[in-house]
Amino acid sequence: MREQVPTPAESLKDRARAALGQRNLVLVGLMGVGKSSIGRPVAQQLGIPFVDSDAEIERVSRMTITELFAAYGELEFRALETRVIKRLLQDGPRVVSTGGGAFIDESTRQQVKRGSLSVWLKANLDLLWNRVNRHDERPLLKTENPKQTLENLMNERYPIYQEADLTVLSRDVGKDIMVREVLAAIVEGKTAENKMP
Repeated sequence: MREQVPTPAESLKDRARAALGQRNLVLVGLMGVGKSSIGRPVAQQLGIPFVDSDAEIERVSRMTITELFAAYGELEFRALETRVIKRLLQDGPRVVSTGGGAFIDESTRQQVKRGSLSVWLKANLDLLWNRVNRHDERPLLKTENPKQTLENLMNERYPIYQEADLTVLSRDVGKDIMVREVLAAIVEGKTAENKMP
């Protein structure tokens, strides 16, 4: 009986799962970069649960993110976000999609660094703007010039996102390509900034 050779896709997901071990995979990056839409199929490929920290915050608070910001302000929201993410990271392995500001918080960032593998999904301004401009539920973009606000957030947050373990460039390509690139980055254990701009 001949030994069955795994297909490249099978061997990539198996190698990524082995490289991840018992750690959580935490996706970080700005709003609109695709943390949830890429995170779900990545979790599926890895055969582990997926959780969106924003959805979990809404579940435990019984309020939307927009309502939380309006009622309590960003400072209180960040405190709740830190508590929720700390709890989510206690179990694993799982894929955790975080809100855009989560990794910016020092204590949340330290929690992530303690036992998880973090991946920064990085994108350029035009791509992010095209994605977030279609929706009206982004509290931080409720300003006079939301595109400028988004650019300001990029300038402020990108140096901190660079502290993530891995970086994968988010582009306007099929989800399957992005999923494959995240899995490859896990396997290679290094930043996988693409050749494409």
